[in-house]
Amino acid sequence: MLIFLIILLSSAQGSKAAEVITPYSDYQSAVEGESVTLSCSYTGSVRGLHWYRQYAGSPPKFLIMDYYGAVTNADPPVDGVSIQHRKDNSSVDLNISSAAVTDSALYYCALEPTVKGNPLHAVQKSV
Repeated sequence: MLIFLIILLSSAQGSKAAEVITPYSDYQSAVEGESVTLSCSYTGSVRGLHWYRQYAGSPPKFLIMDYYGAVTNADPPVDGVSIQHRKDNSSVDLNISSAAVTDSALYYCALEPTVKGNPLHAVQKSV
């Protein structure tokens, strides 16, 4: 039996009006076991690119971020999740290597930390 995942994307504005991040599509579906790439494009000069996942009835949870080229994963890291910042076309991808039913959720791409507990401060200390 084929299982389809519906993955919704949402976006968040940065602290400056010129910084906006926008998903390429409003939803994505996949067959279980396939790899899935969620993409957002942005405008302006950005420092950090963040990805969050939110299950129905739960708050968003931090997944992964790219901060000036340094990748920080959630603690503990989410298996099968990676980030790719493509500066040449001002976009960021969230890659899910082998989609599962448990990956069905709302995903947020953001330019700024959007939930408490984001590891941004730890990254700033190491840069």
